[in-house]
Amino acid sequence: MVAMPYEAEVVLEGFLALDTPEGFRAELIEGEIVVKSTPDGNHEHCLSRVLGQVILQSSTDMQVSENKGLKLASAGCWPQDHVIPDMTLVPREGRPFRGAAPWMPCDGVIMVGEVTSTRPEADREVKRRCYARGGIPFYLLIDRDASSVTLFRDPEKGDYRRHCTVSFGKPLALPEPFAFDLDTTDFL
Repeated sequence: MVAMPYEAEVVLEGFLALDTPEGFRAELIEGEIVVKSTPDGNHEHCLSRVLGQVILQSSTDMQVSENKGLKLASAGCWPQDHVIPDMTLVPREGRPFRGAAPWMPCDGVIMVGEVTSTRPEADREVKRRCYARGGIPFYLLIDRDASSVTLFRDPEKGDYRRHCTVSFGKPLALPEPFAFDLDTTDFL
């Protein structure tokens, strides 16, 4: 293991010691501590529609978590990224959400998802790279500003090699282990 530079150690220690006020959450992304408010109702509406379909239609029994902290590989000399996806999906068999640790490794995570909010560029670019570095097979981005849904897949070398984007109202084919078309009509 490569030793972290002193500055990176200080950033990580400061992040882990944060006492985030109620109604806010903090993430450590590519060396930057990001504090943001909890999501609005439209954000939660989109998320609940995706999660309902995944639970009812996936070919694999999935366990779902909203706002579960993930520890991911970092970029360069920064400390390990600590990111909170809007949704995290894992096969039910492993039960990885058990335990009291606030931050879990990304091993076994099949898909993460984000619904854009106050920092859409972070969801489109920075978090996408974080999830790819973590080797998470699928990243679903619901972009409310662009009225579109994108599925990123095949992570390699810090980014996803493939993606498919559809406008709200069009179905998005989700491959195995989901194997169904995500209905985005209700996102309009």
